[in-house]
Parts: sequence; C-alpha cells; structure tokens
Amino acid sequence: MPLLFSYGSLQQLEVQLATFRRPLTGVRDALPGHDRAHVRIDDESIARSLGKTHYDNAVPCEDRERRVDGMAFEVTDEELAAADGYEEPARYRRTAVILASGREAWVYVHDPGERP
Repeated sequence: MPLLFSYGSLQQLEVQLATFRRPLTGVRDALPGHDRAHVRIDDESIARSLGKTHYDNAVPCEDRERRVDGMAFEVTDEELAAADGYEEPARYRRTAVILASGREAWVYVHDPGERP
C-alpha cells in the first residue's frame, strides 16, 4: 500500500472524509532536508472557505537536519488519485521522498509553474 506524507490539511479529519470518504490511519514521521513555507492562496473564495490566506508548503533546504513534521498515511492508488484532485487547484504536485523513518512516501509540494 502506498504511503502519503502530509504536513498540512490532509491530516484534518474533515478533509480526509471529504477526499477519501474515510479517516486515514497513519504514524508520525518527518520529511528531512526541508523547511516549512507558505504559499499565498490566490482564489479569494478558497481563502474564505478555509479561513486562511496561505497554504502550508515544504521546501528543500541544504541542511539535512532540518525537517518538516507530519503524518505518513497508508492509502490506496485510488485514494492517491483523489488526493491529486484535492491538491491540483492549489498547484501542488506529488513527488516521491524518503522520510526520516527511511520509508518511501508520496508528498505534495507547491509547483508555481504555469498551468496548461
């Protein structure tokens, strides 16, 4: 079963129920060599509905001791596709990483590139 690492909203029960139709099971883990960052929410209606002006983000850094804490969740391939749909409007892309535990997981990071 694939692992999905979340450092943001995918840890919230209401987001899990809306996206996956079930609560996810996971364990605490961390993303080494990354720092926390924020990305401005461009869509005012999304910002209002979330009650915040910025999304959480993780950005690579040179210091391998730095880390972003979060949760590693077991998901199905279908649930990964659902997560892709959830993250796409915010221009997040899924990428493979190695977590502090040594396990491989997927994580979403902001991709400021042009939309097609």
